[in-house]
Order: sequence, then C-alpha cells, then structure tokens
Amino acid sequence: MTLNLKSMIKAAAKRTKADLVIKNGRIIDVFNLEILEEDLAIKDGMIIGIGNYDGHEVVDAKGAFICPGLIDGHVHMESSMIHPHYFTRTILAHGVTTIITDPHEIANVSGTSGIQFLLDATEECPVDVFFMLPSCVPATSFEYNGATIQAHDLAPFYEHERVIGLAEVMDFPAVRDGNEAMIAKLAQASQHNKKIDGHGAGLAPEDLNIYASANIKTDHECVTAQEAKERLKRGMYVMMREGTVAKDVRALIPLVNEKNARRFLFCTDDKHLDDLVNEGSIDHNIRISIQEGLDPLLAIQIATLNAAECFSLMDRGAVAPGYRADLLFIEDLETFTIKDIYKNGNKIKEQDHLHAPIVVPNLLKDSVNMKPIHKSDLKISVEADKPCNIIEIIPNSLVTKHIKETVTTYNGHFVPNHDEDQLKLAVIERHKRRGHIGLGIVKGFQIKNGAIASTVAHDSHNIVTVGTNDEDLLVAVQAIEQMKGGLVVVCEKKVVASLPLEISGLMANRTTEHTLSTLKNLHDALHLIGSQDNFNPFVALSFLSLPVIPELKLTDTGLFDVTKFEHITIQAK
Repeated sequence: MTLNLKSMIKAAAKRTKADLVIKNGRIIDVFNLEILEEDLAIKDGMIIGIGNYDGHEVVDAKGAFICPGLIDGHVHMESSMIHPHYFTRTILAHGVTTIITDPHEIANVSGTSGIQFLLDATEECPVDVFFMLPSCVPATSFEYNGATIQAHDLAPFYEHERVIGLAEVMDFPAVRDGNEAMIAKLAQASQHNKKIDGHGAGLAPEDLNIYASANIKTDHECVTAQEAKERLKRGMYVMMREGTVAKDVRALIPLVNEKNARRFLFCTDDKHLDDLVNEGSIDHNIRISIQEGLDPLLAIQIATLNAAECFSLMDRGAVAPGYRADLLFIEDLETFTIKDIYKNGNKIKEQDHLHAPIVVPNLLKDSVNMKPIHKSDLKISVEADKPCNIIEIIPNSLVTKHIKETVTTYNGHFVPNHDEDQLKLAVIERHKRRGHIGLGIVKGFQIKNGAIASTVAHDSHNIVTVGTNDEDLLVAVQAIEQMKGGLVVVCEKKVVASLPLEISGLMANRTTEHTLSTLKNLHDALHLIGSQDNFNPFVALSFLSLPVIPELKLTDTGLFDVTKFEHITIQAK
C-alpha cells in the first residue's frame, strides 16, 4: 500500500505520468452539483487528479458526461434468480459498480452456509459486493423456515472485510419489547461500529423513535412522502426503492429538495432478472427521478455519493482525487444513456463474461424436504353464506388488502370460483419435513384454469401455490418437489412451463440468457391459464407469505393479520 501511495502521489504531482488520462469529458461534481471541463487522471485504479495531465494512455471522452459508478443501497441478489456471477454482470451493464446486499433470502433456507456461499461467490465478481448480515432468520416466530441464526452465528462474519453491518431489522416487536436475541444482534453490530438497516413498513412515528434509538439509521419501506419525512426528522436515511413489485420512487421524489437530498439514496431491494435487463437497476431509479422533475445532478448525487456516505464507503461515489475510478460515460443526462463503463480504471468490454465452472455446495442443491402432500390436505372447511377473511392482492404492491366475502362451497368446503376471482392459496413447509400447510383464499390473480407454484416465497421461502382447482395445485407442488425448487405453471394437470432454481430453491445456476429465455416461456404459459399482463403473478405470489407487510398474509402456519400481528381463521367472526 505504501508503494502504491507513493506512486499515486508522484502521478498526482505530475512527477510521473498517470496510467490513464480522460480528456474532453464533462466531469459531474457531486459535491457542488456542477460540471467540470478538465482532464481526469487515474493511477492504480484510483483518481489522482483533475486538471491538465499526461498519461501513458489517453482516452477522448468526446464530450460525454463522466459520472461516478452507481451504488445500490439495498438489494437481495437472490431475487434476480441467477448466480451472483451472472447477476453482477447484468447490473454492471447498467452502470452499477457497487452494491450493498442482504443475504436474508438464502439464509432463511440454508442458514450460515447460504451466507458463506454468497460471500465466496462474490469474491471475483466485477462489481464490489458488500454485505449486511441478516438480522431476522426466521423473519418472525409465526412461520417455519430452514434455519435459525443468532448473534453468535453472525459473530465470525463480522471479521470479513466486506461485511459492513446488520441488515434490515424487520421484527419490530422484538426491538420494541427488548427481545434478548434481537438486542444481542443490535448490540453486536454497534460494538463492531457497523451500520444497521431498518425495515419500517407501516410503523407509526412513535415506533420510529424506538428504531432510531436502537441505532437503526435507514429504511427502504417508505411508500408515501409523509412516511419518508417522519424518518428524515429522526435522522434516518431514506432509501427510495424501485423494484419489481415495490415501486416507490415516484411517490417519494416530490419530497426531495436541495435542503434534504443528502439523506436520500436509491435501492432496488427485490428485482427480477427480466426487469433488470429490460428496465435497468439504479439507472432506472435515476431516469424516473429526472422524469418526475428532479435535477439530473441531484439524482446522480443520490445514486452515488449519498449511498457511499450512508455506508461509510468513503473511497467511492464521486469523481475526485482519492476515489476509485468507477466511472460512467453518459451521452445524455436527461435520458441517462450510458456509453462506456470503467471499473477501477479499466474499461468494461461487452465480451467480458464468465468462463470458469461454478461450484455450488450440495447442501444448497437439496433444499426441498417436505412431507408427502395429498389432495385431502388442501381442503378448506367453511360455512355457506358466511363471510370469509380473504387476501386481496394489489397489483405491483407488497401490501395486500384484508377483505371479507362469501364464497362458493360444496359439502362444507371452499370451491375456487374464477368468475368471482376467488382462488385457493397454499403455503407448504419445505425445509425440515414438518408437514405444515397453511391454506387461504386470495382474490386478484385472475387465473381462469390452472395453478402456479414457487419456492420463492419471502421470507421463509416455503412452497407457495395458487390455483383454480386442487388437482392442478397438487401437480404444481409435486413438480416443485421433483425439480428441487423453482417456478412452475400447470394447466389441466400438466406442467406447461417451469424454471428450476437449484440453488436453495432461489437461484438458477445458468447464464443470464438461458434464464431469460426460460422466464419468457413461463410468462407465455401464464397467458395460457388466463393471467393478465398488468402484473407478474409469480412476483405477487412470492410476497403473499411475508408476515411483516400489511394487511393480510398466509404462512405455513395459517392466515396472518399483520396489522394485529396474530393468526386469524379463514371464516370471519
């Protein structure tokens, strides 16, 4: 490091040439929100000067804007459904050079082995991957997952140089009530001088006082400007999220101004592969913000410097001496069109891709361990002409509605009715052969004939399935078991499309291109069973078992009222 420092100082002082000098570029100064028309000098992957420089290599930017590499402040890599090697290459093409990830999803299935796998798998990735350790495994005590992780399990990971904190604390009652296991995790992170992320969905202002007092300094769950403002008042950072389901940037951008902008950053949280490829990642958040009237330079500051400072990553997030040469050449600021990408001073080429084989531990490839399921296990007993508690999905939202309706019955059991859009929903424990099956009724999927099923079911990732009849539901679940995790579409007792996800039932060990092609086949099959194009049914399904997002959800232990934080019966009282 001493030799590198000396060589960089010499180059900065112009006693030796820089490795690379970029000329004729318009540098985006994220500190003053100005454009600088000067040379940019790079040595050993670091920026060492702005001014007039000579270099061993000279690049003509031809008037392009030079922007810092983008930073995703909170992302679950598993939600892309591809191996981290392919995921990072996908987002790098959209200008993202650093991410802060939470391995919460794989940890809920495979425990600390899942965390270690992602740490190992990201060692040689082209994007810098920093980790926040999962705080809630299981997410709550109201469902069964594949592992339990306590503070002593997390302790060894804090020694890893890329572990920078404790991830989204979503079990608010555990914080509020001083639960010993939760307090141990919070105290452990603080003792290591690490960051702590929040998950404050639906929290009242008084509850935020508790979060902030517990040293929880961020939240990505704001869906209204007022919610965001309450967090700002308490000194928290607000992450403006634009994922596949949760799309909050447009709702929050009106709050952002030059007085408070430094407390905002961008994240994607959960974004599927096809959306990452077609829309983009943090570059998409920037474009939306600009469309909504935000100054492009302010949007770029939010996507770079703010995120870096939030997580104390002080060597990135700006185009200035002493910062990493993670750079984007932008042709047009209004559309944020990326021309070239540099990582550590090296230009990324399109042909750069992975050739080496990827090794996945056998433990992660054998994650579906369920008791045999029979048609009789799917029966829901209800009384005719009496209302039932029903989950109503809201397209493209994590939040659901709790409604009450009468349903069709036969011999005292619920019968799905696609004309009324009342379908059967089941969550089946798949980790330790416990035999738990949660049953419910859901409205909003608009499936006419068939069923879908998945092992991507936040956060415990049991098997979740919805359909118009028990026969198709059963075929879907059995298909999931046979392929050891994944997504499946069934019509008239036949599997018409499937995507195996052999890594913990969450990720495919296949290329981006192959997985995209298979996803297209799945979406085509959804049309066959009557699904509409205004939302992605698999994405909606994946969040229906998440008992920390209002209002009504279903876990493997039954119907769960998130507003009351308790189980309720299907038959309304």
